Parts: sequence; C-alpha cells; structure tokens
Amino acid sequence: MSTQEKIEIEENFFLSGNYAPVSEEHVAEDLEVIGEIPADLKGYFMRIGPNPVFVANPAKYHIFDGDGMVHQVEFDGGKATYRNRFVDTDGLRKEREKGSWIWKGMTETMEDMAAGTPPPAEGMFKDLVNTAMVFHNDTFYGLMEGGVPHEMSLPNLDTVGPNNYEGRLNHPFTAHPKVDVETGEMMTFGYSPMPPFCTYSVINAEGELVHSTPISIPKGVMMHDCAITDKHTIFLDLPITFDFTRAMNGQKMLDWEPENGSRIGVVPRMGSDEDIKWFEIDNCMVFHVANAWEEGDEVVLLACRANKTEVGDATENANDADMDMTDQLALFTEWRMNMATGEVTERNLDPVNYGEFPRINDNLAGRKTRYTYVAGIDQNQRGTPFNREMKYDGETGDIQVHPLGEGCKGGEAIFAPRVGAVDEDDGYVILFVRDEINQTSECRVIDAKNFEAEPVARVKIPYRVPFGFHASWVAK
Repeated sequence: MSTQEKIEIEENFFLSGNYAPVSEEHVAEDLEVIGEIPADLKGYFMRIGPNPVFVANPAKYHIFDGDGMVHQVEFDGGKATYRNRFVDTDGLRKEREKGSWIWKGMTETMEDMAAGTPPPAEGMFKDLVNTAMVFHNDTFYGLMEGGVPHEMSLPNLDTVGPNNYEGRLNHPFTAHPKVDVETGEMMTFGYSPMPPFCTYSVINAEGELVHSTPISIPKGVMMHDCAITDKHTIFLDLPITFDFTRAMNGQKMLDWEPENGSRIGVVPRMGSDEDIKWFEIDNCMVFHVANAWEEGDEVVLLACRANKTEVGDATENANDADMDMTDQLALFTEWRMNMATGEVTERNLDPVNYGEFPRINDNLAGRKTRYTYVAGIDQNQRGTPFNREMKYDGETGDIQVHPLGEGCKGGEAIFAPRVGAVDEDDGYVILFVRDEINQTSECRVIDAKNFEAEPVARVKIPYRVPFGFHASWVAK
C-alpha cells in the first residue's frame, strides 16, 4: 500500500479508528474475566462485520463494502475462548490470488451500472458475506443480502461454502431471514434493482426450499428486514429506491424517494402475490424489526422507525461532523394492522431514546413477546454512537437502561437463554464493547433479569475487535 493510500484510508471514517480492518486471525483460550462467567451460559456469541482486505478507492469506500469477518466468544464451563475468521468467499480468494482488488465498492459499482461500464469478467458484484448470521437445520450461515448464504463450521468458523438450496434459490438471500423455532421453517426474501423487485421463499425444517414466489412492488427498494408471525410474513416497501434514470442524470442510483410512499405487506406464510394485503403508513425508514405476532384480527409489528435515511451517502455523511442526523435516528415503534378492516395504527413506544438493532428472545420469533433489547444511540456521537443498552417491557411500558460507561461504544446485543431457562428473560444479554479511552475490546455479559446492574462478566479480548453489524447466539 502506498503512502497516499494510507493517508486516504486514515481520512475515510469507515477505514479508521475502530472501524479499521484487522488482518490477522486468532484463537485465544481461557480469557481474562472481570466478574464470573455463569456456569449456565453455554454456546457461541458471534458478531459479523465488514473487514476489507483490498480497497479499490479508499475515498469512496462504503461501510457495506468490506469482506466479512466473524468474531466469536465461546462460553463453556465458566470459561471463554475467542476466535475471529474471515468468511472465505470465492471473491476474496480471487482477490488474494491476484494480490489486489477486482471489484469496486458499492458507490462506484452503481455509477458504473448507470454509465453502462462493463463489469469485471468475474461478475458485477463480489460475494461479500458481512452482514448477519443465522442458524437453521443445525447449520450455521453467514449472510449478506446481495448473495447466497455461506455455511460455516462451529466452533472453528471454517467456511464450508455457499448454499443455493440445490439450485432452487433464484434470488438474493436477505441478511435477515426469520426462523420459526416451533415449526423449524425459515422465511427469507431477496430484493433487486431489476424485476422481479422482491421474491419470497420458505425453507422447511429439513433445509429444503419448498416455496418461492415474486412479490409485486412498483420499483426496486432496499428492503433490509422482514418479520414473521405464526401465520404470516411481513414485508416493508419503503422509499429508499433504486433508479437507473436518476443515476444516468448524474443523481444517486440508491436514494431517498418519499414519492414512493411507505407500506407494510402481510402475506400468508405459504401464500403468493395475490394473497398479500398492503397497509399504507406514514413515510418512514425501517432497517430492523424486533418481532411480530397475531392478536385476533390484528397483526402487530415492533420495529425501529426513522423519518428517513441517506444510507447511500454513508461515506460522505460519516465525514461530516456537523450534519444533523436526527431525522435518520430511529425510535421504537409499534404498528397494528387489522386484517379484517384494513386499518393500521402506529404508536411510538419511546419518544426519547433513539435506538437500533432491536432483538428479542429468538426462540419466540413470530409469537407475542414481552421484552425487547435495543442498542441506545447517543446522537452527539458519530459513526457508532451506541453507548447503552435498553430493555423494553411491553407489558408495563417500563424502560430499563444499562449504560456502557464513559468512552465505551457497543452495538447489537443478543439475548442468550440460560441453560434450563423458564421465563422469557431468563438469560443473558451479550455484546462486544470498545473502550475508546483505554483502546481495549471486551465481551460483556449482562443478567437480563437484573439489567441495570453491573455486567456479571466482562471478558477481556486480547485483540482489537472492530465495530461490526449483526450478532448471533448459537446454544451448545
């Protein structure tokens, strides 16, 4: 890397500080712990995120562009082991063989598409797997919404390879499929800037893709997440759109287009396009849902709602310390869709605390849940301003707050049921934390039933853990 490239990387917010990639893979056993790891905590806590090996243009690097890396803490017998591994995709191997980049980042690729520039011989898009993970049919997958799931082994995180479900998967696979623990089914979908703009699929408990159908929407939108109930799957048609005409006129291909409107679609689990019922809502952006369930004629959806987004400009916005991002920060929100009358109501569950990455006890996905865990945002910070975790009680309306401490930043936390758990919140909330003052990384374990107390365990990670995207828990 040239001196000029180093300077550019340092000037790109998402390639500097604790966003900067790490190049080495490690295994560290019997980690130092402040406090005590509970004996009834047994499994794997993991977080995935972008960790680029080669960057075509550091000045235009977007946070979505990096190769995937999984950071894992294995809990067993009151001890902890740390591992980190790249998701070894075909694209990463090709670039390593070349010793340089082959694919440009998201921003330049969309500019090339609009200009009609031929793609690399290896294809338009790199098979990045950097966004989220899922465990289904006793198999662990790394995910990214533009490609196919990549199976990875546990505990070693070796990349087994992509899974296209015996050729039946004919659309991109979302980063956020939903698994119904009771039936074993996994619901997924993919969006595209070209028709069909959205396709919905169901994978059965044995890992077979058994149902796939297009969902009609007016144009291509960035549809990052979905939700399920025990009977339905829920889609979000929101105004961050792909537009080739706009791009050819020198504007952004991926941009906020309020004229597109906002609506929520509810389709029976094994239904098709003609079965979907759409509910018009006030314009908004929802990146992440918490849960959904059915109450009589109503379908209830919980999610983090922002007034708008400019995610396509993430590189530029992150470098603007003076930009007012309030409109793009999310608040915890409930929608109720009445399937009999067609009416929809919206209710803000917390008008004060901005937050993102809502999570529940995943064993209850699609069923009514009482508790939601949300990463709290400090709107005065840039980049990754998650400085606390919040626990919402849907029965009492109570909001408990767990501060991370001065100079500490977190991210998505997961709920891990304790071995033998009975209650919904009988377990632990786990997350990675970066201490920016002391420049250290750790994994914190919070007792979900004693949420505002100090963590029961702070596992010291001997290597830097960069900020990432989504987290996952797989019980042993």
